[in-house]
Parts: sequence; structure tokens; C-alpha cells
Amino acid sequence: MQGFAGKVAVVTGAGSGIGQALAIELARSGASVAISDVNLEGLAVTEERIKESGTGAPVKVNRLDVTEREAFLLYADEVKQHFGKVNQIYNNAGIAFMGDIEVSQFKDIERVMDVDFWGVVNGTKAFLPHLIASGDGHVINVSSVFGLFSVPSQGAYNAAKFAVRGFTEALNQEMAVAGHPVKVTTVHPGGIKTAIARNATAVEGLDADELATFFDKRLANTTPEKAAQVILDGVRKNKARVLIGTDAKALDVIIRILGPRYQRLFPSVTSRFMPGPH
Repeated sequence: MQGFAGKVAVVTGAGSGIGQALAIELARSGASVAISDVNLEGLAVTEERIKESGTGAPVKVNRLDVTEREAFLLYADEVKQHFGKVNQIYNNAGIAFMGDIEVSQFKDIERVMDVDFWGVVNGTKAFLPHLIASGDGHVINVSSVFGLFSVPSQGAYNAAKFAVRGFTEALNQEMAVAGHPVKVTTVHPGGIKTAIARNATAVEGLDADELATFFDKRLANTTPEKAAQVILDGVRKNKARVLIGTDAKALDVIIRILGPRYQRLFPSVTSRFMPGPH
């Protein structure tokens, strides 16, 4: 992958899935990487895999909860001091929650927003001054295919991922208006073979394990490694939006064609194929 040699890249949620694959691919491409996660065991695996790749890429490893704003701000300064500069931030950390809004608890919705949206805001705000100062910055924020359209039982996740999309697209325009040397990319993955569904929580009455099995068997079609390659290719080409997977691309076209009418179609589709309450 061209274009990453000598860059310093920060990846949150790097203990598994897309974050882990991004960190490994960035290191293979010549970048120095700062990786973080709340999962220290996963981080250790990522660090070991980077070392096993034989690239000799410098790696900084830290436990980080993206919802802790002050810790995030201190972390950004730490990374800058450690490497001397920061070129890229991949705000990738995220969680999932399943349940109709009517029966979801406020705390469950708030938790998803705290991690999936405010974690992105915290990372962007913490690193943006360093990215501007680098003269060659790039913000990459991971939304979702559920940041393009909504479905039943995903109200909290939809809200967070739509918010990431709006926030990131506004930032993209602001950087252009201000003339700052920072590119901005919003990423919309479709079904990726990660642990996010298996680690998801759900409202009472929904079988989280059954839903995770359904996701893994029926919806997860793209590997994290392929997702990382698509993202990095988009970053290298300075794309404002990156869609990952044929499912994401097809659904994006369907939504563009149908417009708001998709809301009449999707409930019947999801009720037919998605596992429901027991």
C-alpha cells in the first residue's frame, strides 16, 4: 500500500476486527502506529502480529476508553510527544446494541452514543490540532451502512452512526473552507466478519446470541483485512466517503433511488428475515 511510509497513524478499537487489521496493514505499509483499546488482551495480539510481520514498525500501545474525554486529550499529547508528529487518526472503536426504542432503556441508548458518537468526537477534537500542525493530516471516522439508512431495532446504533456521518461531513467542509492541510473521510462498512455482533447487548426478550449468529452467517461477508485495504486505498486517494462491501454499495444505490420510501419497504424485509423477540 503506497502513501503511508513515514506517517504516524493512530487507531482506536485496535484490539480486534477492522481496527486490528488497520493497524497491521498500516505498519506493513511503513507507518508508525499508536494503537488503543479497552481490551488489553486484544491489543497484545495486535502488537504481536505487527512484530511478527517483520516490518520493524514502531508501535505505541495504550489502554484507552474513548468515552473518557480528558484521558483522550492527554493521550493525543502523549502520542505527539512520543512520535514527534501525528498524521492520521482512525476513530474506529464502537459497540452495538439491539432493541426497539419503545423498550430500550435510556442508559443503553446513551452508552451507544457515548462510545460510537462521542468517542469519535473526542478523538477528532483531541488530535485535530496535531493533524493541522503536521501539514499532512487525515481524519478517518468509521460510521456504518446504518449511517446511510435506518432499520427497526437499531435506533441507538442508527442515531450514533448517522451522527458520525453528519459530524464528519461537516468537518470535511470546514477543513476545506479554512484551508487546513487535513483531509477527512467517512467510512461506511457493510457486514464485516468481526466480533461486534457477538459482543452486542440487547433488550430483554431478544436473544443476543441468536442475533449474532444470524449476523455472522447471513450478513457478514467481508473480512476485516479486506475492509482495512479498502479504507486505506480510500485514504490514499483522499476519498470523502468509503463504502465497504458489495452490500453497502448496493444498499447505498437502493436508498438513493427510493429516498424516504425505503422506510415502507425495510420493516417487512427485516421482520421476515431477522430473529425477533422470544
